[in-house]
Amino acid sequence: MARNDGIDRTSVRNVNLTKVQISNTQRHNEREKDSYTNPDIVPERAVLNIHFKEPSGSYADMFAQMEADKVISTRGLKEDAHLYGELIFDVNSAYFDNHGGYDFAKQFYTNAYKSAIEIVGGEQFILSAVMHADERNRAMSEALGRDVYHYHLHVVYIPVVEKQVLWSKRCKDKSLVGTVKETITQVSSSKKWKSHPAVDEQGRPILQKNGKPVLRKSYSVLQDDFYNAMRAAGYTDVERGERGSSEEHLTVAQFKTEREQKRLALLEHQVEKKGQALQQMEQKIEVQKGIATTFAEIDNMGRKTLLGKVELSQQEAKDLKQLAKKGAAADNMIEDLKRDLKSARRDAQIWKRRYEELKELTKDFLAAIKKAPERVRVFISNVLHSERLEQPKVQRQKESTIER
Repeated sequence: MARNDGIDRTSVRNVNLTKVQISNTQRHNEREKDSYTNPDIVPERAVLNIHFKEPSGSYADMFAQMEADKVISTRGLKEDAHLYGELIFDVNSAYFDNHGGYDFAKQFYTNAYKSAIEIVGGEQFILSAVMHADERNRAMSEALGRDVYHYHLHVVYIPVVEKQVLWSKRCKDKSLVGTVKETITQVSSSKKWKSHPAVDEQGRPILQKNGKPVLRKSYSVLQDDFYNAMRAAGYTDVERGERGSSEEHLTVAQFKTEREQKRLALLEHQVEKKGQALQQMEQKIEVQKGIATTFAEIDNMGRKTLLGKVELSQQEAKDLKQLAKKGAAADNMIEDLKRDLKSARRDAQIWKRRYEELKELTKDFLAAIKKAPERVRVFISNVLHSERLEQPKVQRQKESTIER
């Protein structure tokens, strides 16, 4: 995600998904929806999306087949367990735009997919991997005056770990109790992303002051793995996403809110500039009007003769010529300024309206995030989770679905 500081940063985030949520993820990734509320998606460019691994069926059907073939096991999992994971690989849009766009992004994510295979633990556990090339970066497009697209990679997979099943006490052969009965490939999101003790260069555990081991958060390790893989592949002009930053785990709603927040600040600045230009124009018009009013002095010049003619003194004639020239110039300038003023007022109203709309849209969120950022993050996460749970019900009622 771009921070507008001129540094290109890698980013990968993981999303855990239940069997209820996975259908909406599939419709989004595979572009199966009839319509999208996200105006940045350009349906005509969907043909440019690239599959590094194309699903052989629905994600749920592929999962069920792997379970039936005993490739994976769901033994002991709860009904609402996270059976799927989604890795979203990303770099700011400017990075790809500066390197040529689509073709460069295709090659970059070809290498990113290779790192995804390593992260997941094998390509057999990946259900789909698709690079989206059909989402327009509105802010950059408007700033540069041309279309700029945000390239990113979605990888949907099954989180698995190797699990040893031991013989229980119920085993008739007591000598086998506690020994390994079988090793299964267990579906487990929590164990897949379990934090591990950090070690120093000699492989010794790093301890806290209280003697407890320092844990490396799994998602931080994920960031390291992606960054190191891309650097090893030759992309030495990117930096790792900031450690501990909320950029690593932003939800879609948070990301879009922050993007609109930046657009809001830009609009506010533009409105201010338009207002200043408008004020300057009004001042110029007042000055020109003041000059124009001096023309009334012309009416008091000269003396009428007996024959009805008007005689001017030499000075009056000179003054009259100068005023006439100034008057002609002032008329032209006033008309030009009036046209500019009308255009400026129209532009200012447009920017002001857009600014007020965005300000109203985000005011509650901005106030809340300022007072209680952590509570807002948890709230958004819960709302998105509830929305995904309701999605199948809404889908049956409507033909068009909403963007995740």
